[in-house]
Amino acid sequence: MNSYEHINFTIEDRVGRISLARVPLNVLNIAMMREMGAALEECSRVREMVAVVFEAAPGSRAFSAGVAIEEHVAETIYQMLESFHNIFRALEAMSKPVVALVDGAALGGGCELVSACDIVIATARARFGQPEIKLGVFPPVAAIMLPRVIGERRARELILTGELIDAPEALRLGLVNYVVAPDELEAKGQEILARLRELSAPALELTRRALDLAREERLEDVLARVESLYLNELMKTEDANEGVNAFMEKRKPVWRNR
Repeated sequence: MNSYEHINFTIEDRVGRISLARVPLNVLNIAMMREMGAALEECSRVREMVAVVFEAAPGSRAFSAGVAIEEHVAETIYQMLESFHNIFRALEAMSKPVVALVDGAALGGGCELVSACDIVIATARARFGQPEIKLGVFPPVAAIMLPRVIGERRARELILTGELIDAPEALRLGLVNYVVAPDELEAKGQEILARLRELSAPALELTRRALDLAREERLEDVLARVESLYLNELMKTEDANEGVNAFMEKRKPVWRNR
């Protein structure tokens, strides 16, 4: 098994657990996202695995506050997008059930990760949102996944306005399956995992593949087109660069609408 610096990774009793460990906010940088991809590769080699779990390591104040803005610049944007999107490609290719245990904020890339999971358990203090539009950019994975999960109309509103929602609203919309007290999160997770452990790993894998096939387009196919829009059009606008620079300089962006 690989050694990891930014995540904690274990395989126990047919479940792979990936804990985001850049505490306190678990901001996803390129190195961390590559580690997440490597852990998923390890999971894919365990035929009897019944589930993958994403969670925040002890000491975290957020599930994940999103992708590192400082890497959202011309020099690293390609590597950033590739390392992040490879996580979702790996999840689709592996087709194991994916469970998220969310305590605290899941914003930007953190919320996108949640949207790609099959079963999401959140605490009452969890918050969700895609604030990318406030930086002059958009969330590529959420643009694909969020309408599928919560419906077209509300997904468009959340992505276009950058609005944050609380756990009860996320439950109502279908972004999460359960809302529990913080001290009940692990117990509820174990309850779900116990159900999955009673089942056949190949049956679970093929069932998840069937669910993915039921979509009009595979994530892999549409993601390539969304990436091209993001890298070749959006990132060449002045406003996208202004939004990122303004965030890093802790000032309000001045949009030039070009």
